Amino acid sequence: MSYSAQERRSGVQLVSALLLMLSLSGCSSMDVIVASSINALNGTTVKISCVFTSCYKMDVTKFAMNWTYQETLNDTQELFMTYYKKRGMVPLRSERFGERVTFAGNLDKNDLSITLSNVQLEDEGIYNCYVRNPPDRIQGHGIIQLNVVTELPPPRDSTIAVAIGASVGGALALLILSMVVVKCLRRHRKQELISEEKMEEEGKLEAEGVAEEGTK
Repeated sequence: MSYSAQERRSGVQLVSALLLMLSLSGCSSMDVIVASSINALNGTTVKISCVFTSCYKMDVTKFAMNWTYQETLNDTQELFMTYYKKRGMVPLRSERFGERVTFAGNLDKNDLSITLSNVQLEDEGIYNCYVRNPPDRIQGHGIIQLNVVTELPPPRDSTIAVAIGASVGGALALLILSMVVVKCLRRHRKQELISEEKMEEEGKLEAEGVAEEGTK
């Protein structure tokens, strides 16, 4: 089926995105993982994935997330899905998409993916996944280029490639989780060291004060 072929290609692209994210993992406390480019067959259904990692557990009262669309980088962004505290992920009324966009992720797993059904040629463009998860100060941003095609290349026997891709993807997921944990531990350790230094400094000041009183 064409849909499964798309999923396999998206999986390979996601693995590439994971590799890039690993090389940049030390740059911030939040990372957004997306495929940079996805090909979708006209008239089919495509899943546009967006997953984020953070040192902090999601707080539904502070969490914020938006999906936007723009034809090109120079065009205005159109908001078509957002997060509400009491309603979760909600598709917004859109002349472009109608009711063809649905939430396909899992907030408990930091998965913000969406599904676009009955893909049209006019759906081609840039899809932006914006994430804010306080107390992280940095807003996460994933950019996906959706390409809509009228026909797909002939299918190839990719059983081995899919198996290898799945194994590599699983290993990368474990590495990412480990790196996030290490990063969080380092942050907490740094905070502890700062607190200890402050306590030592206060101790020195108190000792100096006692010494001065003794000399008077």
